Amino acid sequence: MREIVHLQVGQCGNQVSAKFWETIAEEHGVDMDGIYNGTDDRQTDRISVYFTHADGGKYVPRSILVDLEPGTMDAVRSGSMGKLFRPDNFVFGQSGAGNNWAKGHYTEGAEMVDSVLDVIRKEGEACDCLQGFQLTHSLGGGTGSGMGTLLLNKIKEEYPDRILSTFSIIPSPKVSDTVVEPYNACLSFHQLLENSDEVFCIDNEALYDICFRTLKITNPAYGDLNHLISSAMSGITTCLRFPGQLNADLRKLAVNMVPFPRLHFFMPGYAPLCAAGSQAYETLTVSELTQQIFNARNMMTACNPQHGKYLTVAAVFRGKLSMKEVDEQMLTVQNKNSSSFVEWIPNNIKVAVCDIPPKGLAMSATFIGNSTSMQEVFKRVTEQFGAMFKRKAFLHWYTGEGMDESEFSEAESDLNDLISEYQQYQDATIDVAEDSSPEDEEEGQDREIVAA
Repeated sequence: MREIVHLQVGQCGNQVSAKFWETIAEEHGVDMDGIYNGTDDRQTDRISVYFTHADGGKYVPRSILVDLEPGTMDAVRSGSMGKLFRPDNFVFGQSGAGNNWAKGHYTEGAEMVDSVLDVIRKEGEACDCLQGFQLTHSLGGGTGSGMGTLLLNKIKEEYPDRILSTFSIIPSPKVSDTVVEPYNACLSFHQLLENSDEVFCIDNEALYDICFRTLKITNPAYGDLNHLISSAMSGITTCLRFPGQLNADLRKLAVNMVPFPRLHFFMPGYAPLCAAGSQAYETLTVSELTQQIFNARNMMTACNPQHGKYLTVAAVFRGKLSMKEVDEQMLTVQNKNSSSFVEWIPNNIKVAVCDIPPKGLAMSATFIGNSTSMQEVFKRVTEQFGAMFKRKAFLHWYTGEGMDESEFSEAESDLNDLISEYQQYQDATIDVAEDSSPEDEEEGQDREIVAA
């Protein structure tokens, strides 16, 4: 089996992950004590991708829980899933990062990082064939962003050939939890650009919109948002966990989704999304699901894919459905909305199909898009970052932990480069004559006319 080690860092990372483990434990027929009581053999077929089978007959999540303060850990421990996780895998400090990236990355986090790496090593060595790591964290706080990116650095050094994917909760303008979010996010992006292979960008504003508009929840709580994230995470990881007609794993996803190494920020989406009361009135068909996942309102990132073009797309379908129908629907979408896809990557949709639907549904679809409209998210962060950095507001908290101002300007310019890179590929067209050498000139002109 190709195992994955899961890291959950900071308060947000731990709360999102708790919901994720609850969702996939249920799908694999594992109860909250780690005992298997499912009915279908396929549930345990690839259960070892995420769970270790302990001697006591328990299934234990291959997860490492990290935080710089004990509060979140205590909450997980005393919650319904407290007995599920291995007690040695709780690694926490006492002081907290106080929403300060520098504390998480350079001081408090750096003191604790070795003990986390020991646990990672232990989990990694127990695997037969380690596929990679996935990290859930937020980019707005101190621990998830600062210490999360520090861990990515260290893992990249130690396991250079393994896939590193992150589920990163990105700050959004309408839902700001802390004032220094733009600093923390910008510094984190700078690290994620270098050290991560795939980043699934999720943000609270988009999740609030989905809850409010589509699910008709008038006062969404964090529990509702986490439930949405866990549905998407469960969908993205389906093909790793269950046998299907067409498989996809983290590496296949990275190879098909990342045309240029820096452009590895994806927007996830999920279908079916419908209000609790109206589920009985919905008909789930492949075409309905396909329409939903390409709808801008189903995206979990606050940027509008209609403002950019898709470089690549992956869709994971679950349930009893025919491959032929899925392929036809995907082709139809591409033909109808050809202007939304870049023309210089033909057939840029990857599809995976898994026979086992999620709990309580006949079929579902998960969407992963790599769109040039992601630059909207980065623009928003750099604008807010620039406004504060120009006045050097709040900087003393970061420099006091030993950071240098130059690191801030470097992170800012790196993010600006990324934005212009996205723009460059959005505007790129197929131009045959452009890349021909002088002796090919006449042939190039002929070809150009043919193409036209």
